[in-house]
Amino acid sequence: MKTQKILITGANGQLGSELRELAANYPQFDFNFTDYQELSIIDEEAVNKMFDEYQPHFCINCAAYTAVDKAEDPSERELVDKLNADAVGFLAKACKKHNTKFVHISTDYVFDGNGTKPYKPEDPTEPVSVYGITKLEGERLALANTDVIIIRTAWVYSSFGKNFVKTMMNLMNTKPSLNVVSDQYGTPTYAADLASAMMQIIASGKWQPDIYHYTNEGMINWYDFAIEIKENMNSTCEVNAISTSGYPTPAKRPAYSVLDKSKIKEVYGIKIPDWSESLKICMQKLC
Repeated sequence: MKTQKILITGANGQLGSELRELAANYPQFDFNFTDYQELSIIDEEAVNKMFDEYQPHFCINCAAYTAVDKAEDPSERELVDKLNADAVGFLAKACKKHNTKFVHISTDYVFDGNGTKPYKPEDPTEPVSVYGITKLEGERLALANTDVIIIRTAWVYSSFGKNFVKTMMNLMNTKPSLNVVSDQYGTPTYAADLASAMMQIIASGKWQPDIYHYTNEGMINWYDFAIEIKENMNSTCEVNAISTSGYPTPAKRPAYSVLDKSKIKEVYGIKIPDWSESLKICMQKLC
């Protein structure tokens, strides 16, 4: 049987880096890891050339503009639109043309955060930030141009890149105290777990295009998350709970962004670890 090819964009980010770590476990696939140096996904001609030359069976789009606050700067809007929306359309069209199965990563920010129970994939979307608006437009362009599996996730961290866990560890090592918001609720996602779930889907041979949600199990707030990080480090740093109003940011954050994962579990039999167990695994790599 011919080796199936997987094209991965945004390969140097948290999720792309975790997929690279997993690749050796899937020798039945040929992986092509690209970041903007190898493939500018905002250049439709470059996208088409890559697909013509590589002929991928699968494309996993991990690339995005994720600087949520910076995205609110009007001078950044054109780039945010290109990366989070236009580029997704380019990839989706190329996937359609080449009969490539498309997996696209999206976000909890497509919701307004005013909910009180876990968001299902079919729940109404109403983003309240530029990041959320452009990611939702990316979803729309993907769905309009090909059959796609969209996976929304939230609060992503890993041993790679910049993220909350690494920031907290650094601050707790260098500061006597810090403040963390306690009125924004969600679930952390260890990028290694999400990467594993994505590869399980691809390796299953079952292709059921739809919108799915994936985070680790459980529900906490950012303060709870910071306290768990502190305890895993045995840090003496004092962590104080504050309200969102006490820590204003350019982009509005969802107050509640817990995602309902039942669909991905039912359709693909994905087993999802608890957030606290996955945090320990990641921190063991970092310590």
